[in-house]
Amino acid sequence: MAAPVWHELAGQPEAVGQLEQAVRHRQDGVYHAWLFTGPPGSGRSNLAVAFASALQCPEGGCGSCKSCQMVEQGTHPDVTVLATERIQISIDEVRSLVTNSYLGSAVGRYRILIVEDADRMTDRTSNVLLKALEEPPSNTIWMLCAPSEADLLPTIRSRVRRVALKVPSVDAVAKLLVERNGIDPKIAGQVAAEAQSHIGMALRLATSTEARSRRRETLLSALNLRGVSSAMFAADQWSSIAKKDADALTLERDEAEKGQLMETMGLKPGETVPPALRSSFKQLEEAQKRRATRSMRDGIDRILVDLLSLYRDVLTIQLEAGVPLVNEDLRSGIQDLASTTTAAQTLEKLESIATARRRIDANVSNLLTLEALAVSLRRVE
Repeated sequence: MAAPVWHELAGQPEAVGQLEQAVRHRQDGVYHAWLFTGPPGSGRSNLAVAFASALQCPEGGCGSCKSCQMVEQGTHPDVTVLATERIQISIDEVRSLVTNSYLGSAVGRYRILIVEDADRMTDRTSNVLLKALEEPPSNTIWMLCAPSEADLLPTIRSRVRRVALKVPSVDAVAKLLVERNGIDPKIAGQVAAEAQSHIGMALRLATSTEARSRRRETLLSALNLRGVSSAMFAADQWSSIAKKDADALTLERDEAEKGQLMETMGLKPGETVPPALRSSFKQLEEAQKRRATRSMRDGIDRILVDLLSLYRDVLTIQLEAGVPLVNEDLRSGIQDLASTTTAAQTLEKLESIATARRRIDANVSNLLTLEALAVSLRRVE
């Protein structure tokens, strides 16, 4: 029976088993660097945090002791998580983390450093980290998270122990939502499918009717693409949806951060910020702008992933694959599109979406990318 800290990881028995073995034999020494790979939403970061909890816990991951609770809450002095809010992880962020790695543990058995989205490091930044991996201090453990091994430099890959996560099943994600979050089983099953087993997105869809509504609006507009004018309208609509989605994720947090900074500076809500303190608020605003940029980019990518699921459903019907649809509630429109287009045309549309994702990743204008995509997706009759 797996220790409690692993219970919230859906459908990853092989990865958990590998790490549990490392925890059981930690008295013989734990390898100093780990790489957790897997598709978005598979739980890479959650696995790293659970591993950190298990290593620090006297019981190997009881989930209830002070150490486990501090790791879960992000307050353990010996567990540091780098979760950048930039498009890329900056070299200064990694340098700070490397400096932290040499401090030694304060209360725990190890000094543990977790880098989420390690694929966001440039080669120059990666080389800063590489030096720390080559000569690690005693009892310091690095945990890197990335979609795939290919996203990191070969020199880093050669110095880490790899743990691969897989896409959890829809049933496993739905079960997690029901047991952990108390989601209605019917809703849990629907959103687990619509999120394509992305645990974080499934939870968001389950708990936000607005998010579900925006997703449905995106797919309906794609099903109704029939000319260039409707394509331009759809692209603008998708851009607006992505912004609403990004705003929903960032505005509330922005206000909370500003309020906290005001309180720390001894200012009351609405009070004018003295000139001597304005630099601190300027730095906060710049950090929030970077987060908003990333959130907008992530929002557009979510739209593109949802569109991939739509045309995957169309192709499923065209090929008579006999597998469940991701978007079962849109079956009628999907069947209509499948009957009026060919499988070859659908494959071209799937490739167009993949191209759009690459363009967004390469910093091409969001709206221009969406407009080009919408034109390529329109139904030619």
